[in-house]
Amino acid sequence: MTQFLIANMAPLMFAALVFFLLIGYPVAFALAANGIVFGLVGIELGLLNASLFQALPERIFGIMRNDTLLAIPFFTFMGLILERSGMAEDLLDTIGQLFGPIRGGLAYAVIFVGALLAATTGVVAASVISMGLISLPIMLRYGYDRRVASGVIAASGTLAQIIPPSLVLIIMADQLGRSVGDMYAGAFIPGFVLTGLYAGFIFLVTMIRPSFAPALPPEARSLRGMGLLLRTVTCLVPPLILIFLVLGTIFIGVATPTEGGAMGAAGAMILALMKRKLDWNLMRQAMDTTAKLSCFVVFILVGSTVFGLVFRGVNGDLWVEHLMSSLPGGKLGFLIVTNVLMFVLAFFLDFFELAFILVPLLGPVAEKMGIDLIWFGVLLGVNMQTSFMHPPFGFALFYLRSVAPKTDYIDKITNKLTPKITTGQIYWGAVPFVIIQIIMVGLVIAFPDLVTGGIDKAAAVDTSKIQIEVPQGEFGGGMYGGPDSK
Repeated sequence: MTQFLIANMAPLMFAALVFFLLIGYPVAFALAANGIVFGLVGIELGLLNASLFQALPERIFGIMRNDTLLAIPFFTFMGLILERSGMAEDLLDTIGQLFGPIRGGLAYAVIFVGALLAATTGVVAASVISMGLISLPIMLRYGYDRRVASGVIAASGTLAQIIPPSLVLIIMADQLGRSVGDMYAGAFIPGFVLTGLYAGFIFLVTMIRPSFAPALPPEARSLRGMGLLLRTVTCLVPPLILIFLVLGTIFIGVATPTEGGAMGAAGAMILALMKRKLDWNLMRQAMDTTAKLSCFVVFILVGSTVFGLVFRGVNGDLWVEHLMSSLPGGKLGFLIVTNVLMFVLAFFLDFFELAFILVPLLGPVAEKMGIDLIWFGVLLGVNMQTSFMHPPFGFALFYLRSVAPKTDYIDKITNKLTPKITTGQIYWGAVPFVIIQIIMVGLVIAFPDLVTGGIDKAAAVDTSKIQIEVPQGEFGGGMYGGPDSK
């Protein structure tokens, strides 16, 4: 029995972690408890040295000193201020009027605003809930199919997962040891290609089933002509300025992601102040939610550090490397298995948990196989986006369920009885968009330039051809015994 434990510590440790996660034990504590228990077992069996745990304090303080992680509370705070200040409502109303005359116009507006909110907030919950509260009643009022309406709102909200300044990309960069700026640059094109695929699906729906996404009737278009144009400009300019303030300064190298997040948080407060929505109640709610999310992330990171230390101590990294590198198909086989694993686990785990548990294990294997880690991180980010859309546990679906009508109601504009949205309709509405996200994973694998093309590449240096020439006049003589020494 002792020899069995010694020989199989790594797989047993991983299996125990999966078991605790599946029974619903809190992730941070499951990670830390598994690390400590298996560490003590390893010490008792003579497999580990007791001094291993002496590395934990320094590792935990290293997390606290990590400036990159400061971007998470900054971007979260920025998104919450913008969401609660009414920017999303103004954008959806204006862009809905702009696209209203065409079939599927409201759905296109939701997708466009979802991408814009993703580039300013980076928070999925804020985007889904905002669009669910504002757009869903209008779509139901004017005859949109309930599955199409709920699916496009949930999917557009998840664009905040992949379009910078996404929180998961910050975590991904930290776990893979890469620059957040490069991760943002690599995700920029795939994020907007995915947005285009969403819009393409709505176009197909309007061609095949026009009644599923009708145009707004003339009486619903309150803005026309120059009034609509000026309203569009005034609604679009502030968020676009904020996007440049945050992402533009990061991409051109003027600011780090942490500094960009700080500027974004300050810019969001300025915009809220200009709209006369900034008050103590708004600030308190935003700070409270930001503190909770930040603590959630840090506790998971501390737990994953404890788990990772012991897992590597029992050669778990070598076990994972051998397991994944021995798969048939080489790099392609590794990528297929990795993405299938991520897709399946996304039914049960959210993106934070996947990023903290699996990415540190898979990243070193990918690097040894010659896979670019920025490309690998963006690929996994696109895949983990499905974790928000999976029936029955997708968080975006739960967010939408919380604001979608659960009972029949009287519409306040038309005074007509409007049927409720069922949970089944929300789930079926998500399915086409999950398929689109899977297609996007395939596109990133098939066309790596979608990611790597957005990253500035430094000139490659062949270290085998480097020559160091030392002028003899300076160092050639004297005590070094050169030809000029006396």
